[in-house]
Amino acid sequence: MSLGRRHFLASSAIALSAPSLFANAFGSSEGPRKRIAFLGTTVFQHSHSQHFLDRHAMGYTWGGRWQMPRFDVASVYIDQTPEADLAKSRIEKYGLKAFPSIAEALTLGTSKLAVDGVVIIAEHGKYPVNEKGQTRYPRYDWFKQVVKVFESSGRSVPVFNDKHLSTNWNECVEMVEDSKRLGFGFLAGSSLPVTWRLPSIDLPFGTPMSESACVCYGGVDSYDFHGLETAQCMSERRAGGEVGISSVHALKGENLWEELAKPGRDISRKLVVAALTRSHNLPVDAGYPTAPVTFEWARKNLQGTIGYLIEHLDGYRTTMLMTNIRDFNYAGMRKDTGEIVSCQMYLPMPGTSATTADFFNPLARHVETLVLEGKSPYPVERTLLTSGMVIGGVESLFQGEKRIDTPEMKVAYQATRESHHWQT
Repeated sequence: MSLGRRHFLASSAIALSAPSLFANAFGSSEGPRKRIAFLGTTVFQHSHSQHFLDRHAMGYTWGGRWQMPRFDVASVYIDQTPEADLAKSRIEKYGLKAFPSIAEALTLGTSKLAVDGVVIIAEHGKYPVNEKGQTRYPRYDWFKQVVKVFESSGRSVPVFNDKHLSTNWNECVEMVEDSKRLGFGFLAGSSLPVTWRLPSIDLPFGTPMSESACVCYGGVDSYDFHGLETAQCMSERRAGGEVGISSVHALKGENLWEELAKPGRDISRKLVVAALTRSHNLPVDAGYPTAPVTFEWARKNLQGTIGYLIEHLDGYRTTMLMTNIRDFNYAGMRKDTGEIVSCQMYLPMPGTSATTADFFNPLARHVETLVLEGKSPYPVERTLLTSGMVIGGVESLFQGEKRIDTPEMKVAYQATRESHHWQT
């Protein structure tokens, strides 16, 4: 691993202060509408590509009205078309133009970049799975193809990457470094940090904090990213900002509960219980929990839980548990008062109460803002670090629940004062 990747903060700071290699292509706000290239792995009902393509082509609900898209979809590239494919019908419905390659989608069939933004939705579809159980979605590969077009065209435009950056840390760092080097706005991540919150709270910027926890559901190298983003979008607001992580320790079942039961984990236990009390999906017997929600109750009733225990370089801790409760719940402890701040990041899944997955609306809006304003609404370093947390957790499990030291994940950054979650 290169020195620059080992000390990402230093290289990032240099890149931010240096002139851009290429000028960005942002016209006047009064000029022609911006146009994007939409790159998706596969489009089927409730796939991420379907959620974003519909919103960017037809619009979405916002503030009690229908919001028409604030840019145009100039081109579409879809990699896979399964039996349940919706890509063809959506392209016909919206009068879009499909291209057979990423380069052609970006250049609109010419020799130079011809769009004002790029949206990469490389989630879902059949792709190789490595020995650690990670699906190698083509996020990194597609991003590098986009960068190649930027370089050959001598200019760059904003890019959105859905969910985590890659399954390989070096690739994650390279993606962020490319965006700094070429000077384009880079937004990444999922809908969890920007969806509704119940209650609709925010952690005051610069609050002294000692620890955060998220109790959620889902699988490894998938929803673990969502759970970590749930915690990180709050943790990064703490006094001093984010400084990076020193280790990740993933544990399963009773090994996890034994670790959390140790004397030095009293705050973690309190936060796990606080997060659980925000859940709308606690296990019940005949319509109600079998006993008051406590740590011991959770240990008994949340069988098969997988946890990531993360140490930050400033002594801060993040605890993330994947259970069977079917929602995403946050709790954090203030260092100055001992107060526990908690909420649910509301994510009603399609097929239940939200057939249109409205929680994608604010993220789609932030993608529009990225393209219109030429800069990310919040730091891509959040996604870089949470991608690294997932990589560390996967590696820890692969090595038999061994604690993994992560000196290379010294990712320091400051959050924006505005949290950008959905309040309309």
